[in-house]
Amino acid sequence: MKSLRFISAEALVSNAQLARKSLSSVAHNLFPLLFKASYLLEQGEVIHDLVENWPQADFNIGKLLGATVDYQEDISSRACCVCLESCLVGLRDYVLNCSSPYSKRLKVVDLTGIRDVEVQLCKCKKTLGRWARTELLAKLCFELLVEMQRLQFNPCIFDIAIDVLIDLFVTERNYEFVVQALLMRCHCPLKIRCVAFRADSLTLRKLFYVIKLTDPSSLRKLEVVHNIRLEMEHLEVLFNNIHFPLLTSLTLPARAFNVQRFTAEDEPILMTIGEKMSQMTQLTELSLAFSTVTGKIRKLLSPLRTPLKLLDVSNCALNHADMAYLANSLHSNHLEVLDLSGHNVADLYPSTFFKLLTHCSHTLKILILEECNIQDIHVNMLILGLIPCQKLQEFKFLGNPLSSRALKCLFNVFSDLPMLKYIEFPVPRDCYPNNVTYPIDDADLSKFDHQKYECVSEELNNILLHANREDIKASTPLFGGYDAAIQETGNELGSYLLKSFKDTLENFNKALQEMN
Repeated sequence: MKSLRFISAEALVSNAQLARKSLSSVAHNLFPLLFKASYLLEQGEVIHDLVENWPQADFNIGKLLGATVDYQEDISSRACCVCLESCLVGLRDYVLNCSSPYSKRLKVVDLTGIRDVEVQLCKCKKTLGRWARTELLAKLCFELLVEMQRLQFNPCIFDIAIDVLIDLFVTERNYEFVVQALLMRCHCPLKIRCVAFRADSLTLRKLFYVIKLTDPSSLRKLEVVHNIRLEMEHLEVLFNNIHFPLLTSLTLPARAFNVQRFTAEDEPILMTIGEKMSQMTQLTELSLAFSTVTGKIRKLLSPLRTPLKLLDVSNCALNHADMAYLANSLHSNHLEVLDLSGHNVADLYPSTFFKLLTHCSHTLKILILEECNIQDIHVNMLILGLIPCQKLQEFKFLGNPLSSRALKCLFNVFSDLPMLKYIEFPVPRDCYPNNVTYPIDDADLSKFDHQKYECVSEELNNILLHANREDIKASTPLFGGYDAAIQETGNELGSYLLKSFKDTLENFNKALQEMN
């Protein structure tokens, strides 16, 4: 519902030429209203001029685009390229514009509130994702310094200092731009302040260097993913040389730990890493997906001083001792997000799994059990575990060999979970040929009876409709959910993988030739 004020703001900004001419006579407290109206209508020129002449001390894009009294809809998920480019260029020009009728009060710009989602509702249908925002801001900071050198000394420019809070996403392709901007931060009026840092497709040397430049003492979230060969000994070096006192979330790449290659010398390294993580007194989120940590979970998690709220141990080859520790640990009573995908939870350790679910039932919001070999015979146990989870909002259990009958039983239970909003369920086993084995290879994932699946899917949704739970969205994304980062940098990721594979083959051939 739009207020009369918001409708009036839309009417003004819809005429870009008139709106831009009128800004000098607009009251300061109307700028946020005009900004949201301009963003909604994708009026890039008006957005640019609003930011260039911003009269307030702070500019928080998440709050500006979020629910307001004048327009309740939250549009912060619109990572519109036209709007965001205009916004960032306007920020650069704010510094250079010495003729603005407003005094320069801006001190903090917060760009962290933009949410990258799969479906974009903006008209241009073109997004400016996290990686592209990182690159554009870095380039604009450099352009600003070049322009300042070109201009004659002007105190109104050199006295400006604006902290720009942003979630950086660095890969090989934008690395040089980001490093350049961070190195020159002390000289630039726009001072990049990294709140969250994500790195992919970088060498370890470049990773360590750029992390140091981000001011890790104020970093809240660190994600090292995919094409970075960060192993346990490298992690020890990182933690020994760089401290993260405010870190709340840590994501490590696949195979960061691999106990299958452990030697006696590796035990002290693991203990050191646990000790260093214990010094991150605000750490509440930890992702170790695809690391082999069999029998070592206690050593990693027991030193932590803060209970974890998010734990991703998918495909980590946990054994009974690991599950027993998780079920009895302090963390189990605080977990809000738990991913145990890739573990045969129902067969290998049913009692400890059930105990873990019971302990976290009062807090759990998201549960992921993909490819856990949950079969029809396990459904009753799973139902007993889920019923106490009254705060559960998302449940994902793709890749499990469940029949359509078992799924119907589960959906009857889902309708009784008051907070549940999203379900990812597997294609029923009876939709696949009898000779299919689980886990199903990617090549065979789509080889099922689509017509039968559609019938079952309709029946499942009808169960929710009859229970008046139209608010629950249920789907079967065969190849996993949407990942904005992968979507944006997928081509670079693929190229980096091919290069790594080529280098490995060349090294292998070279070793063979030396042996001969």
